[in-house]
Amino acid sequence: MALNPREVVERLIGGISTESWDQLSQLYAEDAVVEHPYAVDGRRRTEGREVLHSRFTGARERLFKVTAHNLVVWQTDDPEVVVAEYDYHVDVPKTGERFETANILVVRVRDGLIVHSRDFHDHHAIAKAVAA
Repeated sequence: MALNPREVVERLIGGISTESWDQLSQLYAEDAVVEHPYAVDGRRRTEGREVLHSRFTGARERLFKVTAHNLVVWQTDDPEVVVAEYDYHVDVPKTGERFETANILVVRVRDGLIVHSRDFHDHHAIAKAVAA
């Protein structure tokens, strides 16, 4: 039986926190679309599981680590859509800086796979901390 939307999002957030980069793309449909409206690097839209896999596995080279906490997943009137609200503890080893950011995901899951996600993160705060 396929995972329900809440379970998929919980696995996604958990996998990011544990840096399970190789497994994360398997939570997405082949033609999934992920949008980052607040991205600072111009990559506001990612299309396809393969591209997502490359981005996730490239995260091994990140200059920061995030750990999620305070996760709340809200059901919506649409059974395929959930809204996840959570905080990240962000650690920047190079500078020793630690801070928190708030996050919201609006995720559509069909047949146990993410088909669309709008991810609202504080990309600016993370970029500023890494550039320091």
